[in-house]
Amino acid sequence: MKNAVIGNNKQKANLIVLGAVPRLLYLLQQETSSTELKTECAVVLGSLAMGTENNVKSLLDCHIIPALLQGLLSPDLKFIEACLRCLRTIFTSPVTPEELLYTGPDHQTILFNHGAVQNIAHLLTSVSYKVRMQALKCFSVLAFENPQVSMTLVNVLVDGELLPQIFVKMLQRDKPIEMQLTSAKCLTYMCRAGAIRTDDNCIVLKTLPCLVRMCSKERLLEERVEGAETLAYLIEPDVELQRIASITDHLIAMLADYFKYPSSVSAITDIKRLDHDLKHAHELRQAAFKLYASLGANDEDIRKKIIETENMMDRIVTGLSESSVKVRLAAVRCLHSLSRSVQQLRTSFQDHAVWKPLMKVLQNAPDEILVVASSMLCNLLLEFSPSKEPILESGAVELLCGLTQSENPALRVNGIWALMNMAFQAEQKIKADILRSLSTEQLFRLLSDSDLNVLMKTLGLLRNLLSTRPHIDKIMSTHGKQIMQAVTLILEGEHNIEVKEQTLCILANIADGTTAKELIMTNDDILQKIKYYMGHSHVKLQLAAMFCISNLIWNEEEGSQERQDKLRDMGIVDILHKLSQSPDSNLCDKAKMALQQYLA
Repeated sequence: MKNAVIGNNKQKANLIVLGAVPRLLYLLQQETSSTELKTECAVVLGSLAMGTENNVKSLLDCHIIPALLQGLLSPDLKFIEACLRCLRTIFTSPVTPEELLYTGPDHQTILFNHGAVQNIAHLLTSVSYKVRMQALKCFSVLAFENPQVSMTLVNVLVDGELLPQIFVKMLQRDKPIEMQLTSAKCLTYMCRAGAIRTDDNCIVLKTLPCLVRMCSKERLLEERVEGAETLAYLIEPDVELQRIASITDHLIAMLADYFKYPSSVSAITDIKRLDHDLKHAHELRQAAFKLYASLGANDEDIRKKIIETENMMDRIVTGLSESSVKVRLAAVRCLHSLSRSVQQLRTSFQDHAVWKPLMKVLQNAPDEILVVASSMLCNLLLEFSPSKEPILESGAVELLCGLTQSENPALRVNGIWALMNMAFQAEQKIKADILRSLSTEQLFRLLSDSDLNVLMKTLGLLRNLLSTRPHIDKIMSTHGKQIMQAVTLILEGEHNIEVKEQTLCILANIADGTTAKELIMTNDDILQKIKYYMGHSHVKLQLAAMFCISNLIWNEEEGSQERQDKLRDMGIVDILHKLSQSPDSNLCDKAKMALQQYLA
């Protein structure tokens, strides 16, 4: 059987159809079978697993994995090796569900608790290159996003040398590329897990330059993809590393080359090569977008450099409509990173009408793309961004109101945040559109949202809607009752200082209206609440309550006398006198200013 199936997929399929697998597994597990027989069975099964994906499925259906794992308990090394080879073949097949073995942080911890670190560490000094490589790969997988493992690795000694020092030696230029890349990954993951500082020499002088080298034209496409993605992950949270990377080996220009695959077809005589280039072309673009996004995350000059790289904006815009979801996501992330720049929002984003493809991306994208794309829309809707007008005309209001109803809290936040930016210093028509599309029911649903960010942004939206007098009076004349109810509920609820401060600022805006004022003056419950917050222990809340009072008693306005009298009877003037003695200079000045209104 063994000789028949080696290298012959047709024979493998025949044997499987004939029912050889259950029989081989039976013999493998029989106590009476000799070790030689068990080993031969494992070898044949391993050969069957080397065939098509369907073969692997057939083996899995026969419960091969528990049988092979049981075999690892045998005292016989040859048998164990045959079982391990077969397991490896099965687990490297894409059809095998990974949860059958180890994935996820819990499993990293299980391996860690069973002494994986100590047992694998000494293999790094093995005479066999293959063994050293596999040990290195194990460490990279164990350390990924795992502080517990990473903190331990920093202090592990192998032959009197600390692990990070061994990793640094393994990423020197004279080592095989695969080894350099994997050691750089280990150090990157340990750094991101907080076990190595970002300003440590082994990161700045060794890991970062090694990863930049991996992005150069000399490297294979696969290596360039892995190098760029690992570098993007390393520098993502740290502005200093972003600056260093951006000036190492002309990295920003070097990445522009990632978009040139497959190279012009005429130059490729080799069909295999074309196939290979095509396969890696989208991975390369995805990796370049990811790295540009990390590079431009914080620094204005780096963003400018990226945008000025040949046809960069066109490339990103093209990336937004690619068929591959991964490339689309990376392109959106890259744009989002660049859209944090006020300068770029006003210039390149305008010249390239970025909002058009972005609105298209938002139509029917998976959640992970929606979150980043809607976040970017928030930036495009800032009041100084020239894209604001055309975005509004293209139906953004409905789209964003739709997002506020999402199950996903991140999408609700972005939807309401973008509406808040849209309403900032906007004309009455836009505000009316927002209120109409959102509906007051939805607005109040968002005000009782369990997610604090959603609540804060909804209050921000209300505050922006209720600004400039004619708008305040207009909105309060149609929605006044409900808005006052919502404000009351929030001031009575268990909310943090920031939420209450925002709510009092909304009241201060209402108090600034001409007719809207009356909604506060005729509501004793609200007046008592304002009075309560004037005497609160937190200065922010005292100041916000003071704004409400100042707007209600302002002299030049009609009816100010009656309002002043009513508030005096409530004891507000006494509180103002007390506050005018406050150690907080801001509070003290505002109280004195309010008292002047009474004297004038």
